[in-house]
Amino acid sequence: MSSHLLLTSNPHELVPFIEYTIYGNAPSHVPNPSNMTEPRLFGTHIPFHALAKSIKESNSRIIYICRNPLDTFVSSWIFLNKIKPEHLPEFELGEAFEKYCKGIIGFGPTWNQMLGYWKESIARPSKVLFLKYEDLKKDANFHVKRIAEFLGCLFTFEEERDGMIESIIKLCSFEKMKELEANKSRTFARNFKRKHLLRKAEMGDWVSYLSPEMGEKLSQIM
Repeated sequence: MSSHLLLTSNPHELVPFIEYTIYGNAPSHVPNPSNMTEPRLFGTHIPFHALAKSIKESNSRIIYICRNPLDTFVSSWIFLNKIKPEHLPEFELGEAFEKYCKGIIGFGPTWNQMLGYWKESIARPSKVLFLKYEDLKKDANFHVKRIAEFLGCLFTFEEERDGMIESIIKLCSFEKMKELEANKSRTFARNFKRKHLLRKAEMGDWVSYLSPEMGEKLSQIM
């Protein structure tokens, strides 16, 4: 376990993002994913309707995880202010919130993206697994087994008995990931500092930043 890749590598390196890592340098360099070692795992923020036709029609499976939009907004706002060029002013909370409510954010309105993957998970449950961040936090054991089943990699009786699921949860926990040197030093993709990728992972932390009125406004939009 001490030599596991998750203990020595940043998760974004092990599961590269299509738009940042894989094609981030296009058109000067366009890689061929088919040359990559299988099984190939990728991450993305791209809405379902904007995914390449080859992805939609392939046998690949998609796991989509959504989060409370209020927490998502706060997390994104803090992250953007941490990675912005030093010569630019801080992105003011009120302005950022208004843009978020209007859907003026990277990859389009959050609610449209969630709805797109949710609808596809209903239409093709063997293709798309729709998960909620809050549910994963509340019952990780259940959802690890659910993910394994979706991927066709069910746990055996012996593996469950010997605590493999619990070991996976511990290995992949936020607390474990944040303490690793691989997630504290150096940069990721477009010179994002790795230490900024892991902050709190708390549910409902938005109340520390947004007023009840702001919370109600976004809830009404959703």
